[in-house]
Amino acid sequence: MKPRHYQAAAVNAVWAHLRSREDNPCIVLPTGSGKSIVLAELCRQAVETWQGRVLVLTHVKELVEQNAEKLVALLGPDMVGIYSAGLNRRDTDHPVIAAGIQSVYRRADELGPFDLCIVDEAHLLPPDGEGMYCTFLAEAAKLCPHMRVIGLTATPYRMSTGSLCGSERILNHVCYEAGVKELIVQGFLCPLVSRSGKEKVDTSSLHVRGGEYVAGEVEELMDTDACVRAAVREIVELATDRNACLIFAAGVRHGEHIVRSFREEHGIECGFVTGGTLPRMRDRLIARFRGENTDGLFSDPPLKYLCNVNVLTVGFDAPHIDCIAMLRPTLSPGLYYQMLGRGFRIHPSKTECLVLDFAGNVLRHGPVDAISIGDRPKGGQGEAPAKECPSCAALIHAGYSVCPQCGHEFPKPEAKHESRASDAAVLSQDVKPVDEERTVTEIRYSVHQKRDAPEDHPRTLRIEYILGHLYQDRVSEFVCPEHTGWARRKFEAWWRERTDLPYPKSAQAALEVADAGGLAEPARITVRTTPLEEYPRVVGCRLGSKPDPEDTLERMAIKQESKGSDDDWGEPVGVGADDDFGEVPF
Repeated sequence: MKPRHYQAAAVNAVWAHLRSREDNPCIVLPTGSGKSIVLAELCRQAVETWQGRVLVLTHVKELVEQNAEKLVALLGPDMVGIYSAGLNRRDTDHPVIAAGIQSVYRRADELGPFDLCIVDEAHLLPPDGEGMYCTFLAEAAKLCPHMRVIGLTATPYRMSTGSLCGSERILNHVCYEAGVKELIVQGFLCPLVSRSGKEKVDTSSLHVRGGEYVAGEVEELMDTDACVRAAVREIVELATDRNACLIFAAGVRHGEHIVRSFREEHGIECGFVTGGTLPRMRDRLIARFRGENTDGLFSDPPLKYLCNVNVLTVGFDAPHIDCIAMLRPTLSPGLYYQMLGRGFRIHPSKTECLVLDFAGNVLRHGPVDAISIGDRPKGGQGEAPAKECPSCAALIHAGYSVCPQCGHEFPKPEAKHESRASDAAVLSQDVKPVDEERTVTEIRYSVHQKRDAPEDHPRTLRIEYILGHLYQDRVSEFVCPEHTGWARRKFEAWWRERTDLPYPKSAQAALEVADAGGLAEPARITVRTTPLEEYPRVVGCRLGSKPDPEDTLERMAIKQESKGSDDDWGEPVGVGADDDFGEVPF
């Protein structure tokens, strides 16, 4: 179970954070990207390298069990315990304990001290000092004052309070983040394609309470015979060639109506799961939906359609899902993301996941790979961040003049209606980047410090490429010699392509090499532009030959024998900075 490159980078970023800062880090990884692998690798290294003790906390027994399975596979059954009333286990003496917060929040003394507490699905941590997590962590800190908390989540925000991390909160800083867009491009996540339902709903009359539509009003709006029959008819039509369709209903009565419509009008069985479904029946329905026969005691056929109410979002894992139908509107970006996240996992049987939106959520929230938490108009009103094609019903980038799926031409907007392209794509693949190779006429290097950053904040090396003969025609690239994890490794790859000198530890040392002519310079660069990004990006270079290192050192007036003692210089090229863990980070 070797971690993928971004999973290993996330683990390294945590250790770097714990060594260099006194607060608590958070890892942000998309649904389906393998957070449990990261979690298990953190536990393995903490136990095997530093003989630490780790508690893994989450909120439902399914995730406790899932995390424990990964941990046992990596560490062995003797190293991993479970404390969960729902799983009928109360282990307390193991180096690693996977636990449910509801089972342990008043039992910190019983579990004993921990060096690390890892919170899975950390977006459920409260913004204030109340709740079960806060109660437990306060007591656990008394048993081990140096205990650090690590959060893992796909959605580092809340609708009501914004960012999950803050100086006065349990988690303080995002130490590593991998985006949906990049993992789709790299083949680690499945792309989504969206269509809106033909039957539209008007949410303007709904009231908002606590940042979300009032649940009773939402169900009343969605649970009309016309809405349900039209939605089910369209789901059956568009999901004909799909493996598995997961449906999100607005309430129990609404879900029962959906299931009844499948059965009575189309002769199709649709399973239904709610918070009140008995555990055995729930497990049986989910096993059929996954195509499993876990206990061998039943011979029911696989279940293609499964409807649920507030159950199969966080932690539900069925990789073959290739159709998601949203029949409930939401103002919560977290819930919107979690619903669509059920389709992100890759599976040999699918190439994409179809999203059928009958509730206006895609138009309301925009791209699932670029959700922003800003000041939203109350009630979900305001300018839509995406638009619907009237010909094929595709939900696409608001900046398109021609639909990329069917070729429909949109009328030109009036000049007063300006759209912000960076907030308006359904998914990154809906917007095609444009790559252009350009000639470099001049190159300038400088040390860059982020505006308003503290004095000790890591600096970057800025590379400014002048293109053509006009100074205004230029593009910048930034590399990070002073950072850790993925950013540092990306810099090291950039450095290796340009020189055989050792890796510098500071942006200033890198600048001295560049100013001495010690870096191979590009004659041409490839510049990528896309409506999803504010600035053009350098994605390729045609480099000249590497300068001779000895000539560079001579020009820099640095003698070969004194190079190793300079604090600004690191390992020789080819030696990874993360190979040596160094001091215990907790």
